[in-house]
Amino acid sequence: MQLDDKIQSLLNNLEIEQLNQIQEDSFRSIQNRPDTLLLAPTGSGKTLAFLLPIFTKLKPEEKRVQCLILAPSRELALQIEQVWRKMSTGFKVNICYGGHNMAVEIQNLSEPPAVLIGTPGRIADHITRKTFDLSGIQTLVLDEFDKSLSLGFHDQMEFIYGHLRKLKTRVLVSATSKIKIPEFTKITQPWVLNFTREEDEKPDLKLYKVISESKDKIDRLFELICHLGSEPSIIFCNHRETTMRTSDLLWQMGIENAYFHGGMDQLDREKALIRFRNGSVKFLVASDLAARGLDIPFVKHVIHYHLPLKNEDFVHRNGRTARMNAEGFAYLLLHRNEHQPEYLNQKIEEFIFPENTTPPAFSEFTTLYINGGKKDKLSKGDVLGFLAKKGNLQKEDIGVIELKDFMAFVAVKKSVVKSLINAIQNEKLKGKKYKYGIESEQKFA
Repeated sequence: MQLDDKIQSLLNNLEIEQLNQIQEDSFRSIQNRPDTLLLAPTGSGKTLAFLLPIFTKLKPEEKRVQCLILAPSRELALQIEQVWRKMSTGFKVNICYGGHNMAVEIQNLSEPPAVLIGTPGRIADHITRKTFDLSGIQTLVLDEFDKSLSLGFHDQMEFIYGHLRKLKTRVLVSATSKIKIPEFTKITQPWVLNFTREEDEKPDLKLYKVISESKDKIDRLFELICHLGSEPSIIFCNHRETTMRTSDLLWQMGIENAYFHGGMDQLDREKALIRFRNGSVKFLVASDLAARGLDIPFVKHVIHYHLPLKNEDFVHRNGRTARMNAEGFAYLLLHRNEHQPEYLNQKIEEFIFPENTTPPAFSEFTTLYINGGKKDKLSKGDVLGFLAKKGNLQKEDIGVIELKDFMAFVAVKKSVVKSLINAIQNEKLKGKKYKYGIESEQKFA
């Protein structure tokens, strides 16, 4: 597919050499057809698949919101925003979600973005408040729309949709093919791009069951983690309370981890994911909120400490591993007398491993916090140069850098972090003083 210079420039900003098949086909369809249904697994690049053609439809002279993107969770909305910002299109983007400061959102919308991303509940709230003009919106994307419906956002989505009178392009996106298009869209004949795996194209996923003699299963979980070592893993629980309890018990056993569930404050959830992404912790104990729509790369192991009630949740949990042709492993922890759920009618091999009760080593990295971010005109290059020059750090001492609107997070080797804090505490970053600290270990209290 021949790309013009503008599109190629965006790909260069993303450090992508060429589009994959999903992105190429989506580009053509969304550019040329009014309705597109994109079905593609998590991790396949479908966010870029709809953002690129959206860029081609935006008009620089238009001062109203031109494209609205709805996502079921704050995390997915933030992920979409992050990709758009990294593209460096020159078009303004804003994000609105529950838990975010409403006054800040209203202020941002006073100078309308070309692209507005948000969760259904918060966008419906803004429409009720009349905080932005809807008349310029010609493109609508419903990302993970089936998830939004299952979370109970049908009424808000229908309300929003009913206020969009000038739509020319509608894009529905899902990670699963067994979905029903909501009736309120009146979309009956979309162009369907189905990239979900067929039965004979299953991911390279190895499925094992791990038998526990104890009903609590925590000792068996500990032994499994000791065997897996320090490879990134997600441990799924069914409830918020058990997520925190399991995390706490693992800490008591010497397993460094973070927990993640829907009852946490948004900032705490973001911090947990950042520490997992940048390698400050290798184990994430999570509810099913982490099963879909999050930017969590390189997960090799998924552990079902508790099995979900529905096959759909089981599939999406496993979708966190064995992505993009990589090998992955999923483990079912079962009590000796516990039966497999009905949706698992296959014979699953029992996982046998040698006795080993030595916990994996803690990560060599921790996370440095800076109370300044993109809104303060900071870039990753600014942060990297500051830490190298003022903090006397070598390249290998610094890991992943993530910038938020008013915060920055940097993976730094634990062996140098104390001297680093002492060196930079009173130094100015890009002419301004900021607070620098270490994100403390997240433990259950």
